[in-house]
Amino acid sequence: MENVKSIRFKLVDILYILGAIVPFVMVMALKIILNVPGESISDNIAGAMIYFQIPMPLQNLPITEAQVNSVAVIVSIFFLCLYFTHGLSVKANLKRQLIAEWIVKTTQGLVETNMGSFFKGYAPFIAAIMGISAFSSLMALLGVFAPTSDINIVAGWAILTFALITYYKLKGGVFNYLKGFLEPIFVMAPLNVLGEVATPVSMAFRHYGNVLSGSVISVLIAAALQGVSSIVLGWLPGFLGDIPFLQIGLPAVLSVYFDIFSGCMQAYIFAMLTMLNISGNFPQEEYEKRLLKKQAKKAKKIKNI
Repeated sequence: MENVKSIRFKLVDILYILGAIVPFVMVMALKIILNVPGESISDNIAGAMIYFQIPMPLQNLPITEAQVNSVAVIVSIFFLCLYFTHGLSVKANLKRQLIAEWIVKTTQGLVETNMGSFFKGYAPFIAAIMGISAFSSLMALLGVFAPTSDINIVAGWAILTFALITYYKLKGGVFNYLKGFLEPIFVMAPLNVLGEVATPVSMAFRHYGNVLSGSVISVLIAAALQGVSSIVLGWLPGFLGDIPFLQIGLPAVLSVYFDIFSGCMQAYIFAMLTMLNISGNFPQEEYEKRLLKKQAKKAKKIKNI
């Protein structure tokens, strides 16, 4: 009976691992089947390829490489979470449980340090932002389009953050929220409104720009090394003259920096900005005053009854 349980446990593990790997294999296969590699630099940095368009009343809805790859990342992370949480016990007997507990504790500590105890429930949200952002940037290592290189994807995350910022600002009252646009003097209202809108715009372009610039620099250097190799070593006999020897090594090193270090760093920065903007704009004192007033009114009504 124990052997049957052990085999069943391992089979479920294999299914979860396959569920995390298959989405990436599918987008790689889709890239190979549908994409025609470009010869020029502009072809390599042209952006996400449009697979097809869905007819809509106002304009067609394009389904792009960035959207498909984003779904692949979400599905992969979902199965990865199932794998890490499979077989949980009170006493950690599996290494994966230790890793899962470390991720949870680290994220909770990060959220409570930067947002305070009031926002401690935001740990899963922040972990999801960092995970999706990091995995999206790391997809470039597989030779497919990184979703974070598309402004539409990152802008969606920034708009979600902006909605949360506004939601918590309004917890201090609509009057206090509108009054904030008139501070320190009413003539500053246009600039304050502009500053409010600039928050999601700056978050989106910061993340998108840093990731895309890394890809552009890598492509430019790889193309330059190919040209230099042709000029310097083109005299070699036969097929040896066609091999871009100078292109070997350096692009891989740059990929390690831009795709791994820079991609993970941008995920961390975006998560930090999300935490600081949400908690920093939350008028906690006003919220607590309004909460006390509501409780007092409710107690008064109960007393009168």
